[in-house]
This record gives sequence, C-alpha cells and structure tokens, in this order.
Amino acid sequence: MKEKLARLNAELRAHAPLAIAYSGGVDSACLLALAQRELGNQMLGVIADSPSLPRRALAEALAEAERMGATVEVIRTAEFANPEYTANPMNRCYFCKSELFQRMDELARSRGFRAIAYGENADDLAQSRPGSRAAKEFSVLAPLRSAGIGKADVREIARSLGLQAADAPSQPCLSSRIPHGTPVTPEAIALIEAAEEILREMEFRILRVRYLPDLEAQVIVGPDELTSLFSRKSEVVSRLQRLGFREVTLDPIGYQGVIA
Repeated sequence: MKEKLARLNAELRAHAPLAIAYSGGVDSACLLALAQRELGNQMLGVIADSPSLPRRALAEALAEAERMGATVEVIRTAEFANPEYTANPMNRCYFCKSELFQRMDELARSRGFRAIAYGENADDLAQSRPGSRAAKEFSVLAPLRSAGIGKADVREIARSLGLQAADAPSQPCLSSRIPHGTPVTPEAIALIEAAEEILREMEFRILRVRYLPDLEAQVIVGPDELTSLFSRKSEVVSRLQRLGFREVTLDPIGYQGVIA
C-alpha cells in the first residue's frame, strides 16, 4: 500500500494544480482527501449538480469535503438539455461524463489548472464503463487506477482517513433507476428522489426505486431488509401512490447489484 500511495502522490504532484471530479462516492472522496493532504490549495474538487443528483447526496458530499478540509466548487451541468442523454441509451453515462469533463476542462483552462482527474480505480478496468471513453477524450487522469489502487484498497484508505463514505453502499445517479430506452425527464427524477427519501425515512439502507412505464414503481431493498419491507407493504405502497405513482410493486428477491 505504501508503494501504491507513493505512486499516486507522485502523479498528483506532477500535475498540480489539479481539478478533481468529486461525487461524494468512496472513490472520488478517497482521491479528494489524498489530494488535499498532498497538494493543499493546489487542488480543487468539482461536483456536478443536476436533477440526477439527489439533494441529500449533494449535501452529504459537501459536508464530507468540509470535514476533510478540501475546497469544493459546485457547477451546474446541462446533460438534461442533451436529447442523446434524455433518450436514455445504453451509453447514457457517456453523455453525462462528457458534459462534466467539458465543463471541468473549461474551468481548468480559465483558472490555470494543469489537469483534471477523476476517481476511477484499478478494478474498474474489468468493467465496461461508458464514462471512461469520455475521460479519454478529455485526457482526464485516473490516479487511483494508475497507482494500482482497487476498490478494496480504496475502502481501506477511506477508513484510515475517517471518511464517512468508507463503508457506504454505492449510490449511482437517479437516472439509473429508469430502464434504458425510457426517456429520462426531470419530473421522473423528482418522483424517484421523493420515493427513495421516503424509504430512507423508513430506515431502509440499501434501496432503489425503479421507474417503470405507466407510472409504476418497483421498490428494491437489500436482501436482509426484505422482511421489513414486506411487513410494511401497505405503508410503502400508500405513501408512494400519494406521491403520484399509479402502481407500486415490491421486488421479492432483493438488490443483487454490486454494493461495493
């Protein structure tokens, strides 16, 4: 680990001053914290704000950055103005990341930053990630990946730094709740966010609300939370229908995605 961190810090120093894409997730939080320790005021975190980012997630990300002493700037991104994004194709994430990196590239050029970086880790190489294509197009650095730091390493580093994101489940953007091919709209996103906030108030930890055609919601929670979900079925259905969903179903299997 010492060798990996030494490689990462060397890359950070070589490209300072550096702008870092920050989402509040464990990967970007780990990179931001390490950069803040190594570069101080020679780095800036940049978080993209759009309808697909829950208000709770934005507030928690900014609070985490404040605790680590990192400077973070919020920029508005306009992927929802791009019909290629709102059409919700399989590579939707490409258009989102492309918008973010374009905005960050403009910011970096106007303020004298030498490079921009994001939190892709070494394990991400094994996955098909449309955002990686956008990163390559804008020459975005991936210091965690370059240093050979994988997800388990990221968690370990984050715990050692006392980051609250260290053991938090992954939380992809709200647009991911809408099946590919179904248009992404601000109205649908707002409905999903409100529904998931209700589930959090009910103390579910791992959760997704899938937005299906004809205003149908599919509620998914962690497998160990299924008993609680089904025991409170009437409450869940009633509250989500009051939001505006026509039909609410509960997934009986539980979330099967990668939580790490």
